[in-house]
Amino acid sequence: MVRYAATPANAAKAAKSRGSYLRVHFKNTHEVAAAIQGLKLSKAYSYLNNVTEHKEAIPFRRFNGGVGRTAQVKQFKTTQGRWPVKSVKFVTDLLKNAESNAEAKGLNVEELYVSSVIVNQAPKHRRRTYRAHGRINPFMSSPSHIEVILTEKEENVPAASGKKISRLNARQLARNARLAAN
Repeated sequence: MVRYAATPANAAKAAKSRGSYLRVHFKNTHEVAAAIQGLKLSKAYSYLNNVTEHKEAIPFRRFNGGVGRTAQVKQFKTTQGRWPVKSVKFVTDLLKNAESNAEAKGLNVEELYVSSVIVNQAPKHRRRTYRAHGRINPFMSSPSHIEVILTEKEENVPAASGKKISRLNARQLARNARLAAN
């Protein structure tokens, strides 16, 4: 069994999926993962589909050097964004795989949300490009390891409607005892 970078709080209510050494740009995939983190599964699907159709954009926050501006990312309170179609396809495929794993576990698919998406860099693939005056430069690719964890929403437990217990440290207890003795 492979080791995941993140562990769900309740493994019985979670479904996992991962892809290793995927030939898709790490930086773009990192931004896609950050954009869908915490979304409901149905909302994540529709959002990623809209990105593919250029109706919504992925906000680029960390790896944003040289990234152009677009009005479609105003809703995320930023200015730079892109539509990384290949990264969206890889992440969507992993979401579908995790959804299938959830169905096999007997989880309620309507209640699933994306609790964790982690993208790590895989070893670079090395190629070469030929330059002027007979020189050769590296031409590297930046593949990714991606893992997705979907979790069923927990029911909210109402807070106890009793007297609030104040916890005091030893110094405060001693002071209260001293004041009570006087």
